Amino acid sequence: MPALTRSRIALAVLLIAALALPSVAAWMDEPFYLRLGARILVFALAAVSLDLILGFGGMVSFGHAAFVGIGGYAVGILFAHQAEGSTLFGWPGTTNGFIVWPLAMLAGALAALPIGAISLRTTGVPFIMITLAFAQMLFYLMTGLKAYGGDDGVALWSRSTFPDGPNIADHATFYYVALGLLLAALLLGWRLVNSRFGRVLRGAKDNERRMRALGYPVTRYKLAAFVIAGALAGLAGALLANATMFVGPQYLHWSRSGDLIVMVVLGGIGTLIGPVLGAAALLLLEEYVPELMNLAHAGLGEHWKIVLGPILLGLVLFARKGLWGVIAGSRTP
Repeated sequence: MPALTRSRIALAVLLIAALALPSVAAWMDEPFYLRLGARILVFALAAVSLDLILGFGGMVSFGHAAFVGIGGYAVGILFAHQAEGSTLFGWPGTTNGFIVWPLAMLAGALAALPIGAISLRTTGVPFIMITLAFAQMLFYLMTGLKAYGGDDGVALWSRSTFPDGPNIADHATFYYVALGLLLAALLLGWRLVNSRFGRVLRGAKDNERRMRALGYPVTRYKLAAFVIAGALAGLAGALLANATMFVGPQYLHWSRSGDLIVMVVLGGIGTLIGPVLGAAALLLLEEYVPELMNLAHAGLGEHWKIVLGPILLGLVLFARKGLWGVIAGSRTP
């Protein structure tokens, strides 16, 4: 079967499965599957945002989770001020999602702008280390914010509200909102990478010196991609805060950025849809492999990542496009 046909069939199957999950969970009377599915969608959105700069721009950011955490804190901080009846810089707190979620995206983008501007002055390992350093600076900043819980973070008593809009307090509604936003992000990513902007970005990844010689302001293109990725990660953070009803400094930790990189590599770098599969695979492995290992030997479950290592190694060696390459062939839509 041609790779393009296989990829279209695979996309259709994935979409049908995603749309059917709430009904299947309700039929099985297993709300846990719905919550797990929503968590997968949220991390898939964060992984897709990372793939925009990692897979198509060659920017290996080890601090991408910082933007996710910033988006989550935008929700948590405004929630805390509304609960206390206090103001932030003269503005009252709110749980209105029409206000809070765009602010989460704006916060992610505004944080990505200076971080990207400084980090993009370097390449390779220095770039990785600078993004890591910024992420850890923000992590310790949030840890020190005692007004917002410090190490303990901020607990949310309710999810964001949308006047005359969807009631995301309902788990199924929240799931479909997360799914819709993920599909919108995938469409945006597809349009970007197949536009002139995306061609310049991919050209810079392959041969930045040649693109500069052709007259393209490569740094501006890469910075724009970095800021867009930061905005999408901020949205993922807002969704994550609502999914878990909590936001804390651990959302910004470098290990969370490592998880996002693993999702992208596991699913397929530079494929957009691959990180969605990678997020699902990693979270399902994290959920079920420890249980299986504990059944085999009590206490062994905490070492579940020993199973993840050989899987990643095999995909890197034998499947250049990760899980998506295995399912749909080497060509991607």
